[in-house]
Amino acid sequence: MSAAADDQAVEAPSWRDAAVKSASQDAQAALAIENLHAWYGESHVLHGVNLTVQPGETVCLLGRNGAGRTTTLRAIMGLTSGRSGSIRVFGHEVSGLPRHRVAPLGVGYCPEERGIFASLTAKENFFLPPRLQTGFSGISVEEIYALFPNLQERANSPGSRLSGGEQQMLAVARILRTGARLLLLDEISEGLAPVIVQALGRAITELKKKGFSILLVEQNFRFSANLADRFYVMERGQIVLEIARADLDRHRAELRGLLGI
Repeated sequence: MSAAADDQAVEAPSWRDAAVKSASQDAQAALAIENLHAWYGESHVLHGVNLTVQPGETVCLLGRNGAGRTTTLRAIMGLTSGRSGSIRVFGHEVSGLPRHRVAPLGVGYCPEERGIFASLTAKENFFLPPRLQTGFSGISVEEIYALFPNLQERANSPGSRLSGGEQQMLAVARILRTGARLLLLDEISEGLAPVIVQALGRAITELKKKGFSILLVEQNFRFSANLADRFYVMERGQIVLEIARADLDRHRAELRGLLGI
């Protein structure tokens, strides 16, 4: 090799450099999970899960029923009977925190069952959770109603009188109003009419533009394919595949095998 070539050569980064870079990225992440294990009683459900969500990024966690996707969200929120490993939210370690200390860090959890109070009106459900002091500008009440106009029209309707789609919109709107900046959304498209699914997709696109970080649990690959920046696939409580959206076409065969799509 010539002297000129030697001058231009760049030393390959060592594994220590890579580890420092990875640790730095995780420290800046909206969510960084490392070696997460979780249990329900004696049942060991998660086996060393690792994933990250960067600020302003939408990440989709895919998998069949029973793969461990919902348990991952519940473990983040401290809702499993046992967990170990590291869970950092905007740099704060939460794996040892009680559940009521996690949301104030700016986490909004929308569970699959939605949790709408049937005896309260849509407006009362919407304003029920306290506003979080996260310093995140987030989204105003007016902007939320612009995303989900049905909710303003149905403000005085009891939760029990709302359609399934309206309940899902309300469940998402409720956590937006708190000021959360990291959204954990569990199967929000499940069982809904296509027009509602499209409305939820548009809402997620707008939230991403406004700087929200989103971890989306989905079985509906068609719904998530154009929304997420990256995809993780779970099987038997472990992450078995990570794909960037630009690489989806190259992994279609693997996805069909893992998801049955």
